[in-house]
Amino acid sequence: MTRSEARELAFILLFEKTFSSEPMSALIQTAREEERAEPDSFCCRIAEGAAEHMDEIDHLIASSSQNWKLERISRVALSALRVAVYEMLFESDIPDSVSINEAVELTKKFATQADSSFVNGVLGAIARRPAEEEKPS
Repeated sequence: MTRSEARELAFILLFEKTFSSEPMSALIQTAREEERAEPDSFCCRIAEGAAEHMDEIDHLIASSSQNWKLERISRVALSALRVAVYEMLFESDIPDSVSINEAVELTKKFATQADSSFVNGVLGAIARRPAEEEKPS
């Protein structure tokens, strides 16, 4: 599985999480049991990490998306944003530009051009923040 494929699966799991109160580990296990997917370690790290830090990630998304409350953001765009912001905050070996590009491509694939432009703008704003503002405490 390539990193792009693993990201896409993490994105799908995070999208599924928007409809479920189940812990991410249960969603991953269900995907395996139903043979829908076989998440690799990178996918699991992204999905579980984004779910674990969702409050912090969502706060950063909300504060970077002018005039948009989280409830107004499509579930597809929000899931792509969560993957990218998790990577930008917690995966130091992945350049922000890669995380942004992958999120935009996922949004183009699963949503609209307007959603992908929105995701690009929010992630660009997050990437431009001073490092001390965006890093976890």
